[in-house]
Amino acid sequence: MGFREWAGRTTDRVRSDGWQGVRDSASELYAGAWRNIGWHVPRGTNVYERDWDTLIILDACRVDLMREVADDYPFIEGVESFESVGSMSEEWMRKTFTEEYASEMERTAYVTANVFSQDVLDERAFHTLDEVWRYAWDDETGTIPPRPVTDRAIDVARNGDHDRLIVHYMQPHHPFVGEERVGSVEADPFGREDSVTAVDALRRGEVSHDRFWRAYRSNLETALDDVSVLLDNHEADRVAITADHGDAVGEWGIYDHPAGCLHPVVKNVPWVETTASDEGNFEPSIESSASGDQTVEERLESLGYV
Repeated sequence: MGFREWAGRTTDRVRSDGWQGVRDSASELYAGAWRNIGWHVPRGTNVYERDWDTLIILDACRVDLMREVADDYPFIEGVESFESVGSMSEEWMRKTFTEEYASEMERTAYVTANVFSQDVLDERAFHTLDEVWRYAWDDETGTIPPRPVTDRAIDVARNGDHDRLIVHYMQPHHPFVGEERVGSVEADPFGREDSVTAVDALRRGEVSHDRFWRAYRSNLETALDDVSVLLDNHEADRVAITADHGDAVGEWGIYDHPAGCLHPVVKNVPWVETTASDEGNFEPSIESSASGDQTVEERLESLGYV
């Protein structure tokens, strides 16, 4: 977004929201400054530099959040951390799937719920690219629930001849679909018809930090419940559970996960090592398809990317 466009948006916001519009535009300008500063900083470890057969991505999962729920999941025996190559999904994809790792990508099956795959990835670069968001989008919640991702990942794992598998869940990234919600903000669901996202509501003080955190945690638990199903229904000696980036909830005045952000709560991600064994107790039922009426732009908006 250029300065002229930002100024125009600011004018519209001030007219409709007064001082809140000024604060919203200042926050947007601050996030843009991070992008200009941090996007070109070559920091972080590419996941292809680590050992794994299956890599499970929990979108926007903080290290401390993963540690908070660890005791509730037997497959989480310890939570390490490392610095990601990106601070938001588009940046992570662009800096992970590079020419340097082309040979690894050719042997990788990537099952993803993240909409940025359309803008960033070329399916010809992968052994398999299954974009679940294209055919399993949930209009009611404005996101991709975990189960379709688990379903497709199990099918790909059982029937493919790839060497490595990446499974990218959208949770715990908002919209929050777990048992704990954040009230009226959830109803729209986030980003449609000029509604604010859960993070916007937190930044504006419309949702308390505690309530936001409970919903964030519940969203992670929803994903981890499905990770448990995935671990019991495919074979992998080395499974790693991590995130593409973390999430800020007010640190340094930062909310969400701006591109190029260098704050540790956004750049540092969890790393959990475990194994998977196919017990055969889940039968996939969803067929891969590229159908769907909603545009990529509309789906990005519902996830808070305006």
